[in-house]
Amino acid sequence: MSRNIGIDLGTTHSLVAAVIDGKARCLLDEDGQALVPSAVRFEGEAFAVGAPALARAHMDNGITFTSFKRFMGRAPQEVAEEAKAFGYTLVQGDDRVIRFQHGELVFTPVELSAMILRELWQLAGEVLLSRPGGVVITVPAWFDDAQRQATRDAARLANMEVLRLLNEPTAAAIAYGLEKGVDGQKVVVYDLGGGTFDVSILELNQGLFQVLATSGDTRLGGDDFDQALAHVVKASLSLGDLDGIQWRMLVRAAERVKRELTLADSATLKVELGGVEHQIEISREQFDELIRPIVDRTRGSIERALADAGLKPRDIDEVVLVGGSTRVPLVRSFVKQLFNGKEPHKEIDPDQVVAVGAAMQADILSGASQLTDDLLLLDILPLSLGIETMGGVVERIIPRVSTIPATASQTFTTHVDGQTAVDIHVVQGEREMVRDNRSLGRFRLTGVPPMPAGVPRIKVEFTVDADGILSVSASEKSTGVQASIKVEPSYGLSDDEIEAMLEEAIDKAEEDFDERLLIEARVEAEGVAHALSKALESDAALLRGEEATALPALLAELREAIAGTDRKRIGGLTKKVDEQSAPFAQRRIERDLSLALEGRSAAEVGEALGVE
Repeated sequence: MSRNIGIDLGTTHSLVAAVIDGKARCLLDEDGQALVPSAVRFEGEAFAVGAPALARAHMDNGITFTSFKRFMGRAPQEVAEEAKAFGYTLVQGDDRVIRFQHGELVFTPVELSAMILRELWQLAGEVLLSRPGGVVITVPAWFDDAQRQATRDAARLANMEVLRLLNEPTAAAIAYGLEKGVDGQKVVVYDLGGGTFDVSILELNQGLFQVLATSGDTRLGGDDFDQALAHVVKASLSLGDLDGIQWRMLVRAAERVKRELTLADSATLKVELGGVEHQIEISREQFDELIRPIVDRTRGSIERALADAGLKPRDIDEVVLVGGSTRVPLVRSFVKQLFNGKEPHKEIDPDQVVAVGAAMQADILSGASQLTDDLLLLDILPLSLGIETMGGVVERIIPRVSTIPATASQTFTTHVDGQTAVDIHVVQGEREMVRDNRSLGRFRLTGVPPMPAGVPRIKVEFTVDADGILSVSASEKSTGVQASIKVEPSYGLSDDEIEAMLEEAIDKAEEDFDERLLIEARVEAEGVAHALSKALESDAALLRGEEATALPALLAELREAIAGTDRKRIGGLTKKVDEQSAPFAQRRIERDLSLALEGRSAAEVGEALGVE
């Protein structure tokens, strides 16, 4: 039987998890890694996903996309500056869909996300030894309707059956088993990922797991720490103008320093740009001061969520940390101080906790779960939903923090004598005027009887399903005429576009797979070539017999193959280089060991080798 899976589609990294033998766990790739970088690289027609994409991000013969989750379901005019900060070029003239351009290549955030989802799907199939069943995909609680629909579109393009879109903080609470807590217990889930921030407040009562309030920022996360550090380093080193690839290399170097500073008091940022190696020492104190204003931006969302729930920090019983960015020491101390010194929960890996919760929910939805089958999740609507009325004013139909699934309706009338049609404009947000909120969609109710203004009775009904996806219907009571839509975001791909992409993905599946394997073969070959080149440079004296001419010739042949597109030739030569350089490598190891043990007593040597 197919096993349902849970996917955490993250900004920086993504994970897939499943329940195996009654326990939820993240699935590991062949290198033993659970984290799959949310990165896609293109070199002409060839592409790579995940770690191989990042491994070649420094090269100028293609482009590597990262952090594209930040652009999901948003309008091009919203993200112009943000795209520039990431070194991306947007297609001009399309005000509906964000499209990244590199030469003749054009890609949307939805297509890139679909490639990550397919990678995770394939990983799950390889580990589980069978085709996965349905999938639960997590999204930031603060994602609006357009962003949720964009996530569904990506899954559809990846040919997946989505069982549920699950809010990330809710998934974390499931993973921690909070439904087993004390009645009335109130929990804050602080979720700071690579590109988004969410905070949710939960209350537990008799096994009922309810979200009281949620808030957040879909443009705030660890990426901002990296960007801030990169800007400071650029100024400190007087680097001048950097192209897109150079800027991304600098940001990646900043990210590595951020990770090192999680445990160390200082770290050295090293980056090679244009053949010149630059480096600068960064202390944790400097880094903390730099990111303190960014971390403090989460305070506003926390205060809003507490106010919505009618609570104070002292009323919170438990605090849960989620997201890789909560590893940063300043973040942990900030959260602890904000909640009156309460030590946050971090027992489960903050990178994995959301995927684990998604897998548990996916397993429960299978109907044959060994986990608890009475777990009840009541999520809430993060933003109000309503329609435009006369004068461009918003009439709210379902207010924010309403429990979902939810249905609500209101009755309206006409404002012009003899009016036979009514336009319904659906909006989302908290502002009073339509212009200040997010437009979700429009449709028209026709066939209204021509009556005096104020006489017709038009019922507008909103329904939000468990995924937070909205459907709207309108009907005129006297005649029964009606119209409805499943709201399609103003900033998303059309059904025709998605269908065309899906058909193309199916048609080119085998070709795409071959192209991906080509880049992966190049990555492995380049690693072997680089290692041998350094060894030949530093230890030529250890070469024996024909090795002095054979190995450099073989290395040149491998580099020539890497520049080509024959994957089998690259793989064959990589294996040949490995085999023929093995004796040389063994001599280098023996030399190093001899030097390391030189002058030591037998007892010291035994201790160094772990021999009693």
